[in-house]
Amino acid sequence: MTMPDSLAPLTVVIPTYNRMDVLRRTLAGYVSQTVPDLVHELLVVDDGSMDSTREVVEHAERIAPFRIRYLYQPNHGPAAARNRGIEQVSTPLILFTDDDMIPSHDLVVRHVEWHQKFPESYAAVLGLVKWSAELCPTPFMEWYGNAGPLFSYGKFRGMLEVDFRHFYSCNLSVKIDFLKSVSKFDESFKIAAYEDTELGFRLSKAGLRLLYNPKALAYHYQYFTFAEACRKTRHAASARQRFLQTEAGNHFLRLQHGRESQLVFRIVRRLAAWIFKPATKLLDSHFRLPTIIYRSLFWYYTTQLAEPQDVVEAKKPRSCDSYGQEDWHG
Repeated sequence: MTMPDSLAPLTVVIPTYNRMDVLRRTLAGYVSQTVPDLVHELLVVDDGSMDSTREVVEHAERIAPFRIRYLYQPNHGPAAARNRGIEQVSTPLILFTDDDMIPSHDLVVRHVEWHQKFPESYAAVLGLVKWSAELCPTPFMEWYGNAGPLFSYGKFRGMLEVDFRHFYSCNLSVKIDFLKSVSKFDESFKIAAYEDTELGFRLSKAGLRLLYNPKALAYHYQYFTFAEACRKTRHAASARQRFLQTEAGNHFLRLQHGRESQLVFRIVRRLAAWIFKPATKLLDSHFRLPTIIYRSLFWYYTTQLAEPQDVVEAKKPRSCDSYGQEDWHG
């Protein structure tokens, strides 16, 4: 399929760190886009990888119908890597995504079409993220990625616009001039947590309109056990503290109505976790549990215990063995 004359191409920016295997899948997804002419350039910013990431990118570049560039930097975190990409963009649109987000065949055209539909400089487009079916996601993963702490896509049904709290840089396109007129990612955030939300707040103060297009779909290729998800949240604690020191963090707390600090709320949650604790052994099974159990036990193991010692690690599907490691990717 060729590019319609009215649509302008964009630049894709992908930060990566020691994820050569899943990055290979992701790049293949962009190479096979239905309208490859809509990709002016794809920038892979390697944040200090020690594997064969460069070779993977060079191979993709040889077969891609558009330009792919490999940019290397010492390890400074995803915020710094995305900023490196922003500096190189020459197109009006930039698409942020992650190395484990495999694009649907028409992801790029879906983003570009919506920017044509909403040409205002302050209009950005958030795409949908689903788990890759190859991972055989558990019901816990579905909750974690759809209504839990990872993403909140389940709450967006029927919505055209969402607020800055959902400025997810894993599948997000923005007009580059509007982005640069405000600022870039805060590089004091060293892991993939809260750095995109903080930027989203600053952009919202400048008039950002964050539009949700569920047809702009990417598939998340990373398997999570319950224990891994808990570790990821605890690992992000320092980023949360940094976030709460910002104006964005203060505004976020006001939106939450301070509920987490209410004594009665904490007592009820702790009681619920104690009641549901026997269900812990089922969290990584394919037996679907009520949402309240996932929410209560996740809160308990991420806030009340230093380590979930009694959480049994589930055996991952063979195809997922390389993709569940803890790192800075969401």
